Amino acid sequence: MKNKNEPVYYGGQAVMEGILMRGTKAYAMAVRRPNGEIVIIEKPLSTLTQRYPFLKWPLIRGVVALCSSMALGFSALSQSADIAMEDEAPPESRFEKFLMDKLGDRFNDILKILAMVLAVIIAVGLFMLLPAFIGSRINAPGAFTGVIEGLVRIAIFVGYVFVVSRSKDIQRVFQYHGAEHKAINCHEANMPLTTENVAACNRLHKRCGTSFMLVVMVITMLLFMIIQIDGIWLRFASRILLLPVIAGLSYEVSVKWAGRRDNALVRAIIAPGMLMQRLTTVEPEVDQIEVAITALNKCLEQENPPKLPEIVLINELDENEPVELVESIDEPADILDASAPKPNVFALPTIEFEPLEKIKTGAQEE
Repeated sequence: MKNKNEPVYYGGQAVMEGILMRGTKAYAMAVRRPNGEIVIIEKPLSTLTQRYPFLKWPLIRGVVALCSSMALGFSALSQSADIAMEDEAPPESRFEKFLMDKLGDRFNDILKILAMVLAVIIAVGLFMLLPAFIGSRINAPGAFTGVIEGLVRIAIFVGYVFVVSRSKDIQRVFQYHGAEHKAINCHEANMPLTTENVAACNRLHKRCGTSFMLVVMVITMLLFMIIQIDGIWLRFASRILLLPVIAGLSYEVSVKWAGRRDNALVRAIIAPGMLMQRLTTVEPEVDQIEVAITALNKCLEQENPPKLPEIVLINELDENEPVELVESIDEPADILDASAPKPNVFALPTIEFEPLEKIKTGAQEE
């Protein structure tokens, strides 16, 4: 059972011209339109783990978290692209027009699902099956096959990130990635979320998905040093079937353990991931930091909704006698004068009414 005093660990993701922030109850996404306006989308998160508590068990929770993050991430990328490029009308080919005529409003939804499935297939093929194939082609004794496969996997991942980071569009996404980390680091340092404070914070973060991916690759290498399978097709099948186990173990190590501790061992384990983040994050601009602050503030509001102000009734209120007002929440009461101090507990005089019997008697006499 979760301790109520346990701090909330916020996470996020860079999207097209924006940032998504998520807590335990809800997520908020802020995206900047071409005209400079910031659009905010905020929604509650799925309560699947509350309905089925066994999904919070170790190893299982990692698989659930990975699947939910992937689904939310693809949806957020699609929504942010629609907002960020709403002024651009992409040319439609004859084939696209044909599909839109046949599928109608379902066309975009089907296209998004196909894109997500294709992305998963490419990722599994590039980072799981290709290294397994290359490792099987190299004659190495026993466990060394798993080591070679693991090193090839890491080399492909680093090379892939380096190549895509050369793109100007991806560089801008990496700037938002850096802004996301800076905002979370600022919040976790208990500093006010101002552009100056956020800009001064580190753009690297130990709970980053980049670090998680490297942990996944190291655990995969260690696992297949122990589990040695001959035959290329059985080797492929094992890499796919054991993906949930790898994801669960990686989540426990990277997020639940290393992500919430700070000691010499943790720093040594996350060091490669922190180094890798120098490729996947770039120093953001001020307008990107503003987007990160907007998204995180909205997420914080969802996690900690403001309480209603208390109303203190006083029977006799002397206008000449000052009334001491005590603040109870952060938001000021709107009914107070704008030039006066803005406390949250305010005083109202009690209105005295005539007794009902006296009112009736007076009406009869008239």
